[in-house]
Amino acid sequence: MYLSRTLTERALKIWTIGYGSRSRERVLSMLKASGIELVVDIRRWPKSKQGDFARENMERWLKEAGISYVWMGDRLGGYRRGGFERYMDTKSFKDGIKELLKLASQKRTCLLCLEENPRGCHRRFIARYLQKLGVEVAHILR
Repeated sequence: MYLSRTLTERALKIWTIGYGSRSRERVLSMLKASGIELVVDIRRWPKSKQGDFARENMERWLKEAGISYVWMGDRLGGYRRGGFERYMDTKSFKDGIKELLKLASQKRTCLLCLEENPRGCHRRFIARYLQKLGVEVAHILR
């Protein structure tokens, strides 16, 4: 069941991005071009073979660029036993969405995960959920 539409009292827009094989500089450029003020990291485990995208490093370089960072992989991260769509029915997921909506009402917000294409990422499920709440979702692809 989806959260009540009353959570989105005013029109919200949330962006998504996947860093994939992109460099830190490229991702930062893409975020800046979209006017992003807050990156919400939704990787379940915020580590990366690309050192720039490990949580502690991202927090630092995003801050240096004037962009806030929040990790929400504990509530919105993928790789769930039973599948992510099933997980979306849990209180933990719904609480994460409520917090995300609160953050997005305060700053221009972008969800970040690994996969460049949202069709291969759990961002697609979150995006669909948000859209049913009346939130506009834009995927930053280039």
